Amino acid sequence: MFQHFSIVLVLIFSFSEIKAQDTLVDISDKIEFDYEIRYATTNNFISEVLYDCAKCLLQPEVAQALIEANRYFCEKGYKIKVYDCYRPLDVQKKMWKKVPRATYVANPYDGASVHNRAAAVDITLVTLEGCYLEMGTDYDYFGREAHIDNYNLSEEILSNRKVLIEGMRKFGFKTIRTEWWHYSYEKNWQYPILNEPLPCSN
Repeated sequence: MFQHFSIVLVLIFSFSEIKAQDTLVDISDKIEFDYEIRYATTNNFISEVLYDCAKCLLQPEVAQALIEANRYFCEKGYKIKVYDCYRPLDVQKKMWKKVPRATYVANPYDGASVHNRAAAVDITLVTLEGCYLEMGTDYDYFGREAHIDNYNLSEEILSNRKVLIEGMRKFGFKTIRTEWWHYSYEKNWQYPILNEPLPCSN
């Protein structure tokens, strides 16, 4: 009886997980953004290709908020460059195996990452022509220089970070202290943790 009940629960959970993933919005084809999905390349902190394709999937509400934020930045002469969006839980486990430090990599066995809920983005700003904007460190730099409460930086860097932070907060995104590039949508915990692979065409 207990075993049958457990199987039913697993099936229900798996079905819910798949259906939830199916509702995600792919913004990868929206040309108003710049994209550099680092985990689809070896140019990342573990030097391995973690994604089979360079996709940016988000919960519909999160995608809409990001689109609105980008419109706001465009009016100021910038646009969002996307580094990461939805991340399958199995990828999070690979990251944790390499860098088991919750300060920089969310523990997949203890709440996981908001990226696993398709409710967080890693981003920067570039000019409308796609030119680099100085933020003080590269993406996924693990160190004090990347912390948003580090003010021992040039006025240019502090100003650029301020534009990004204030703009994203206007549209419901929250910062984390250790990563200037990471933004979690304010309602992120209402979404389930997902582990479906990215929908890459052959």
